[in-house]
Amino acid sequence: MDPVPALREPLRQPLKSVLGPATAKVMAEHLGLHTVGDLLHHYPRRYEERGQLTHLADLPMDEHVTVVAQVADARLHTFASAKAPRGKGQRLEVTITDGSGRLQLVFFGNGVHKPHKDLLPGTRAMFAGKVSVFNRKLQLAHPAYELLRGDAEETVESWAGALIPLYPATAKLESWKIGKAIQTVLPTAQEAVDPLPDSLRAGRGLISLPEALLKIHRPHTRADIEDARARLKWDEAFVLQVALARRRHAETQLPAVPRRPGADGLLAAFDDRLPFTLTEGQRKVSREIFDDLATDHPMHRLLQGEVGSGKTLVALRAMLAVVDAGGQAAMLAPTEVLAQQHHRSVTEMMGELAEDGLLGGAEHGTKVVLLTGSMGAAARRQALLDLATGEAGIVIGTHALIEDKVRFHDLGLVVVDEQHRFGVEQRDALRGKGKQPPHLLVMTATPIPRTVAMTVFGDLETSVLDQLPAGRSPIASHVVPAADKPHFLARAWERVREEVEAGHQAYVVCPRIGDEDESAKKKGGPPEEGADKRPPLAVLEVAEQLAKGPLSGLTVEVLHGRMQPDDKDAVMRRFAAGDTDVLVATTVIEVGVNVPNATAMVIMDADRFGVSQLHQLRGRVGRGSAPGLCLLVTEMPEASPARQRLAAVAATLDGFELSRIDLEQRREGDVLGQAQSGARSSLRVLAVIEDEEIIAEARAEAAALVAADPALTGLPGLRTALDALLDEEREQYLEKG
Repeated sequence: MDPVPALREPLRQPLKSVLGPATAKVMAEHLGLHTVGDLLHHYPRRYEERGQLTHLADLPMDEHVTVVAQVADARLHTFASAKAPRGKGQRLEVTITDGSGRLQLVFFGNGVHKPHKDLLPGTRAMFAGKVSVFNRKLQLAHPAYELLRGDAEETVESWAGALIPLYPATAKLESWKIGKAIQTVLPTAQEAVDPLPDSLRAGRGLISLPEALLKIHRPHTRADIEDARARLKWDEAFVLQVALARRRHAETQLPAVPRRPGADGLLAAFDDRLPFTLTEGQRKVSREIFDDLATDHPMHRLLQGEVGSGKTLVALRAMLAVVDAGGQAAMLAPTEVLAQQHHRSVTEMMGELAEDGLLGGAEHGTKVVLLTGSMGAAARRQALLDLATGEAGIVIGTHALIEDKVRFHDLGLVVVDEQHRFGVEQRDALRGKGKQPPHLLVMTATPIPRTVAMTVFGDLETSVLDQLPAGRSPIASHVVPAADKPHFLARAWERVREEVEAGHQAYVVCPRIGDEDESAKKKGGPPEEGADKRPPLAVLEVAEQLAKGPLSGLTVEVLHGRMQPDDKDAVMRRFAAGDTDVLVATTVIEVGVNVPNATAMVIMDADRFGVSQLHQLRGRVGRGSAPGLCLLVTEMPEASPARQRLAAVAATLDGFELSRIDLEQRREGDVLGQAQSGARSSLRVLAVIEDEEIIAEARAEAAALVAADPALTGLPGLRTALDALLDEEREQYLEKG
C-alpha cells in the first residue's frame, strides 16, 4: 500500500444525507450522481443571460431542452372527445418567443389549469421538455416550467446571479431542480481538497478548486466561467495523467526477461523468405519494438496503423524474435473469426517455418497453435499440451487464452489485437501466465488522435505505421441517398454486378442479422434525428432480396456472428477461394478479413455505423491490385448530421483525419468502444481534441512529479483525487465483469 493516507474528503458525503432520499434516488438513477462531489462536478452545459432570450430557431429534434423565453400568446380551446363528449375537453396552446423564433407549447386535459393561470402574455419563464413535431411545426408538449419573476425567493435569479446555468438534464429532473440542489450543497465546495500541487497552480495562474466550483455554478461574469473551466480542465488532465504515469512507473519496476533474437535463427529465416522488402515505417517500428524486447522490464507498446499498413507482419516478426530467444508468444484476438484469420495468415506467411516437428518442417521452425472456445476437446487438449511443454512457440486465440487451465512453458510476449475491446484486467490476466511479466504489444487499426493516445492509452508507449505497403489500391467512396434518389441504389447493384463480371467479388454489410426476436429489434439503439422508425436492415432479409432481385444469378452467401464457428470458417474459405461472388455480412468482417480479390463494398443503413467503423469496413476492399469501391447507402435526409458524417467518410481515406472528425462529433463519447479505463467517464470539461496542449503539458508535469515522488508523499489532496478516479475505474470493471 502507498504510505500516505488520502485525506478525508467532505465531498464524498452521500447525497441522500443532504438532499433527502427521494431527490437523491432520482439523481442516482437518472444522472448517476451519488455524492456531494458528484453533484458539484455536474457542470452547467451552457449559461443564459437574464436579459437575453434563447434562440428557438435551432432546437434539436427529439432532445430534452431547456429554453428561456417570453409568452407571446396563450389560447384555451374547448373540444368534444371520447372522454369528454359534451365539449368539455380542453387544450391550452401557448406561443413563446425569443426574438429569433417562435415555439408552440401545448397542455391537455387536467394539466391546463395551472399553466393557464401562470403563462400570461409577457411572462418570462424557463421551459423544459422534449422537442417534437406536430402539423409540421416544432412544439413542446406538457413542458415543465419555472417562472422568472424578480421578486420571489424561489426564482432562478435568486440562485444564479446574472447568468442562469442550464444543466444537462433529463425528463425526470429539470435543469432548475438540479440548480436548486447544487445551491444546497455549494457551501461544501469550500472544503474541497485541492489535488494540484501549489507550485503547479501558482506557476500557471490557476484559481483554487473551491473558487472554481463556486464560479462554475454561480458566475457573475463570463470571465468567471472561463477561469473556472481553465482550472477544472487542469484538474481532469493532471489527475488522469498522474494515474497513467504511476501505472507506467509501476511497469518499469517489474522484472522481465530480455528477449534478443539470434543472428541466424527463426527471424532471420523468416525475413529471407519474404517476397518483398519491408517499408521504412515497418523497419522503424520493428527497431523500436526490438529495443524494448531487449530490456529487463516489460515492453508496454501500442502499435497503431491504418488498415493494411502491415501491423500483423510487424507483430509476427516480434513474436519470432521472442521464440528465437527461447520464449513463447501469444496473440489475443477479439473474435473467433479474427483469431482463425490471424492463424491462417501467420501460418501462410511462415510456410514450412510453422511446421516444426512435422515431416518436411524447417529446422528453425516452431509450432503455431490456435486456441478458441469452440474447439473440439481433442484439438483443445493437444493445443494446451503443446503450450505447457513449449512445443508450440506461438499461440493465437480468443478470450479462451485467459482461462485458468491455460499454462505456458515460458510466455515472453503478449500481442493484443484491437486492444479497445479488452479491459486492463483481461490483459493482466494473460500477462500473469508468464514466469515473469511478459512483454506487451497492443495493436489497433482504429487510428487514434494523439490526445486520445495520451489519455485512453496513456500507459503505453506509441508506435505509428502510417505508410501503406506498395501494391495497395485507391478506394473510391460515394454516398448513395436511397430515399431521395432510388435510381442511385439500382445503379449501386449494377456496379456490384460489373465488378463480379470483371472477375472480382463484393461485400454487402448490414447492421443486423435478422433472426432476433422482437425485443432485440426494439433495442436497436435510438433512431437519430429524422430517422424513420423501421428496424435496421438485416443480413438474412437483404441477402434473400438480392439473390432473387438485383443480384440474381450470382452466388450470394451470408456471414454473421451467431453462426457456428465451423460454418463461419467454411463461408470465409469459399469467399477467399473466389467461389462466392457476394458476401452479405454484419460487421464480423470489420477487422482482419483479407480477400484481395474483393473490390466492392455496399454498406446498407450506413448512418447506423460510427465513422471509425465505416473506415474499418471500407479497408476490406482495395487490398489487391484492382481499385476498390465503397458505397454508403442511407435513407437519411441531406441536411441531417448523419449524412454530413457519411460525406466526411466519403471525402477522405485518411484514418487519422476521420478519427478527429469522429471525436469532434461524438465529443468524448464512446470513442473506442469499451475503453480500458474510467478515463473518459471522468472527463467533464476537458475536450480531448481542443485541449491537446493542456493534456500534453499535464502529461509532462505528471511524469516529472511521479519520477521524483512515486508515492506522492507530500500531496494528500492529489492522492484523494486519484482514489476517486481509480474507484470509478474499478466500478466500471465490476460492471463489465
